[in-house]
Amino acid sequence: MPSQLASIAIDAINPRVVADFWCAVFGWHILEEDTGIISIGPHGKAYPTIDVIAVPERKTVKNRMHFDLRANGTSTAEELERLLALGAERTDVGQGPDVSWVVLADPEGNEFCLLSRSVQDVDQG
Repeated sequence: MPSQLASIAIDAINPRVVADFWCAVFGWHILEEDTGIISIGPHGKAYPTIDVIAVPERKTVKNRMHFDLRANGTSTAEELERLLALGAERTDVGQGPDVSWVVLADPEGNEFCLLSRSVQDVDQG
């Protein structure tokens, strides 16, 4: 039987800020909180979850792995505005001016992308 993705780990100087940000992005909540680790996820027992782990150092280079998000139930432009209002910032990782996605960073600089097509656009195409 193959492995199942159980959790994604994100390092953070301030785990509460990062956990709260991602909870707001996904509509999730805190599942468990222990010394230096906050686990967040959807209501129920769905996987994967995200573990936000306290570390002493700041992020210094571009992520080697990142989330790609799609707007769900709204336009991509509206979702971009919502993400920016939650504390995301536009960032440049060398993507060039002609890409179809927007590169953003969470409150501690972890990059993620908002893809140009919404969930509904993909389902119809």
